[in-house]
Amino acid sequence: MRTLRPVGTDSVVPARELTPVTGAPLPVPDPDRLVHLQFRRFAGCPVCNLHLRSIVVRHGEIEAAGVREVVVFHSPADKLAEHVADLPFPVIADPDKRLYAEFGVSSARRALFDPRAWLPILRAVLRSSWAIVRRRERPPATVPHGGRFGLPADFLIGPDGRVLASRHGEHVYDQWSVDELLDLAARAPRPAPGTR
Repeated sequence: MRTLRPVGTDSVVPARELTPVTGAPLPVPDPDRLVHLQFRRFAGCPVCNLHLRSIVVRHGEIEAAGVREVVVFHSPADKLAEHVADLPFPVIADPDKRLYAEFGVSSARRALFDPRAWLPILRAVLRSSWAIVRRRERPPATVPHGGRFGLPADFLIGPDGRVLASRHGEHVYDQWSVDELLDLAARAPRPAPGTR
């Protein structure tokens, strides 16, 4: 098996179709818009939920900026479906971590033990606990598929497949904010009319 060079800024992502937990397969890259491909951890992860809620609240702005949101988790589709039914963007199950390997997204103990992660972890656990008590969310698995030490990653992919920007997180809550994503999208080169 040949070793792939991890995907980073200026890499070219080969065209493929990804099948979300719900909905029709979608092309990546998308020929008509930018794709924000973000890698999260496991189904029900409180920290992932905290971040994704910030995306949900501003999803209209993200779409208006010409960006398609696509989120990948390393949980099986059946476990993931219970947690993502209300999200307005496609969620991909990658339990074998093939996409994670291709994009160089890793796991490390620093995901949880980096002091910069402690406050977001506390906020996330408190928010999720309250939502679980109110039966608005389901609790995560006691032993999540793929482990607890996953690191997040973000990729902004142009319509031609070129990675315009990327970020491999250093801890569990080290990802682009919506403002950072919108700024990157505003600076992204756009194809000239009629060149597609």
